[in-house]
Amino acid sequence: MRIVLAGGSGQVGQILARHFHVHHHAVTVLTRKPTRAPWPTIRWDGRTPGGWTDVLDGADVCINLTGRSVNCRYNAANRREILESRVQSTRLLNEVIAGLGNPPRVWLNASTATLYRHTLDAPGDHPNDEATGQLGGDEPGVPETWNFSIGVGKAWEEAFFETATPRTRKVALRSAITLSPDSGGVFDVLLSLVRKGLGGAQGSGRQYVSWIHDMDFVRAVDWVIADEGLAGPVNLASPNPLHNDAFMRELRSAWGTRIGLAAPEFLIEIGTRLMRTESELVLKSRRAVPGRLIASGFEFAYRDWPIAARNLCRRWRKVHELDMG
Repeated sequence: MRIVLAGGSGQVGQILARHFHVHHHAVTVLTRKPTRAPWPTIRWDGRTPGGWTDVLDGADVCINLTGRSVNCRYNAANRREILESRVQSTRLLNEVIAGLGNPPRVWLNASTATLYRHTLDAPGDHPNDEATGQLGGDEPGVPETWNFSIGVGKAWEEAFFETATPRTRKVALRSAITLSPDSGGVFDVLLSLVRKGLGGAQGSGRQYVSWIHDMDFVRAVDWVIADEGLAGPVNLASPNPLHNDAFMRELRSAWGTRIGLAAPEFLIEIGTRLMRTESELVLKSRRAVPGRLIASGFEFAYRDWPIAARNLCRRWRKVHELDMG
């Protein structure tokens, strides 16, 4: 297949680009900063048409992951860039794909499981699938600042679906955190806490962690591309989200350490300010489940976190032994 991957220079984009390349697909990455890679990388700004539009004409698949990282403080400038980078690039692709003579047959656009409400274990709370899940924005007792990321997710999907593309099937990937052994990724950060003896529960520890193993992530993307019955929002998440305290306990066990100092909420707030990021990324409860994937017949290789954590720890050791020479 010919696959165009917009915004493919981030962690998830690199995971997908490597996967497609290894499986002998012709992948082209659109990026603001083209670099040397085993696949072609073409400059685009996510705002204006250019020569990059030629690679979309006749392509089989478009995947758009463009968006400024949310790992930052949500000041006015960063909020504007987080929102505009997602909405503008999506609208631009809508304009271009709608006008192509031979458009991609399927377009997968990134979205986020953060769209769903802060879900704990209160009466009436339940896992959020695509059919019955409740979108966030009106939960009692939730910081107002958390509504920003929900608003971004809603605007992102609205921009995606607002333009009709009759010859191109559209799927919004509501992804949970994708965990891989790559340097700088979420798993790498969490494991560094465990290795330093700081891998205890974060905040109350009762918030749910929705996650997906990187191998299941790429397999799910392949599945969505192939299944012509899947359109609209699709949750990419393990069927078994779990509480933060259990998530960290199993990660400590997989690494082989028992000690893990907990971080109460006030320390999370201080630490994230010092690290120039937001506590929401740690404290918000995300309980997304993959209703549509399972209903379509997809089978997860890593349904349960203990098995996934052991695999990731083993691969992390291999990757970082190589990094250290």
